Order: sequence, then C-alpha cells, then structure tokens
Amino acid sequence: MKLRFPSGTLARSTSDQVHSPTGWRLGRFFGGALLFVTGAIHLDLYLTGYQTIPTIGWLFLFQVIGAFTLAFAVMVANSRMVAAAGAGFLMSTLVGYLVSLRVGLFGFREIRTSAGILAGVIEIVGFAVLASFALRPYRPVAPVRDRQPLLNRRVMTLAGRWVAVALTVQAAVTLGLLLSTARVSSTSSGGSVVIVKAVEVHGVEVLTNARGYTLYWFAHDSSSASHCYGTCAEYWPPVLGTPSTGVGVTGSLATVKRHNGALQVTYDGHPLYTYVGDASPGEASGNHVNLNGGWWYEMKESN
Repeated sequence: MKLRFPSGTLARSTSDQVHSPTGWRLGRFFGGALLFVTGAIHLDLYLTGYQTIPTIGWLFLFQVIGAFTLAFAVMVANSRMVAAAGAGFLMSTLVGYLVSLRVGLFGFREIRTSAGILAGVIEIVGFAVLASFALRPYRPVAPVRDRQPLLNRRVMTLAGRWVAVALTVQAAVTLGLLLSTARVSSTSSGGSVVIVKAVEVHGVEVLTNARGYTLYWFAHDSSSASHCYGTCAEYWPPVLGTPSTGVGVTGSLATVKRHNGALQVTYDGHPLYTYVGDASPGEASGNHVNLNGGWWYEMKESN
C-alpha cells in the first residue's frame, strides 16, 4: 500500500520554513534599523577622533562596517541565522563598551557620555529584538514521522529564549550599574593649590599633577582662553586651581579664567588638562591624539 500525503506536504516538511506574520517582519526591520543607528553613532565617533586612538580606532571602523553590513542583511534576508548574527554582534559591541568603561580596553578608558549611553541602550534593545526574531516559533507543517525532530527543535528554541532573556536583563543591569559609577570629569570649582611636577615618562620630561598623571595641552587653545568644554572636558578634565611653585619645572605657571569663572592652570601659555584614558600614573595615552575637535599633546617640560 502506498502512503499519500496532501499536495505540497512533503515539500514543506523538508524545508526550514518558518511562520513570519507581519509583526515578526516589522520586528526584523526594527532590529535592522537599530543596527544601522549604532553603526552611525560609532561612525560619528570614529570620524571625530576615535580613528586616532591606537587599536580602538580600528575596532570602531570594524564595528561600523559590520553594523551597516548586518543591518542590510537583516532587512533583506528573512533568516534566523542572520538575525542571530546581528544579535550577537550587538551584544559583543556592548560588552566591549562595558569593559572599556570599567577597566579600560587596549589602554583606552571610556567615560560616561550621552553618546555611550544611547549606544548602549540601542544595543540592548536591538539584541532583544533580533534574538526574539531568531527564536520565534516554527511553523508546524511537518508530517507525523518528523514530529520528534520538530519537538527537539522547539525545546532548543525555548531554552534559547530563556538564555536571551537572561542576557538582556544582565546587560541592562550591568550597564546601569557601570554608568552610575563611571568616571566623570573633574568639577573642582577652583581655589585649591595645584602642584605641577616634571617627570620622565617614556624617556621624555613631561609635566604631571601631584598624583603623577600626565598633563596635556590642546592645539585649539590660546594663552587667554580654553576651548575645551562639554563632552570635551569630560574626556580631558581641566586642571583647576592656583598653581604652586612647580617641582623641577622651568617654564611659567599661570592661570586662565574659564566660562564658569573657575581658574585653569596654564604652562607657558597653554591651559593644562589630564586625560581619562590614562588609567595610572606614568601613562601618556592621550599624546598626539586627534579627539574632541582637535589635536592633543603631552605637556613637555621644555615645550
């Protein structure tokens, strides 16, 4: 006796067709759009200075290319695997940001900024959306003899959903905790005595503060004005206060008034800053970096 199946049943059972109503399709497009947005944020950061940061610049370029490529692929292909790749890419980008925010990455230490917060939230939401699409229910079209593999696939999908939920919650909590404790710029109102020292860093005599952190100057500044405010001042905290007699310093120490009235220490006419990317005394990772609107250089004792 020959077994007969309704027309098209066998063909459907041997394929990996999935149920894709309008809601899932819109979710896929939304996930692709979030990939595009995070790529655009990283592109803006890359073009405005991150390209000059060793290793980090190349990672940002890779992130931009990967985000735009996956965004296009997610929107074009109705594929679980492509959506899963997009979700994994967003989560890996977020992990990199969290590591940089907490302990630093390749010598670079991130701080809490509006762009970083926005990108972090987008990456969490994008991961949840694309993971949901990749783990959406399968369409029950298989014949009776294929129900066991289909059941196993459903069990794995259900387990995957719980893992995705756990990762989403963990990422959101971690981002919130790290942002609440992330380093921010110095907000000293001035009036304190600032000690400036001449110290050898990597074979060069540079100026440091009392704690040994390298001091920098900004190419856009002048002897009468500082031009680093807002986000710039978050990455490059100005040295505020009244300078004491420098230790081993031969140049002229003075001050310039900032917009809020605080006094910023200058050396030979250059307003001084520290750099949040320096995780410990003796580092000079901000030297010769084009970031936050211009070039930055370590303040050499004999400039």
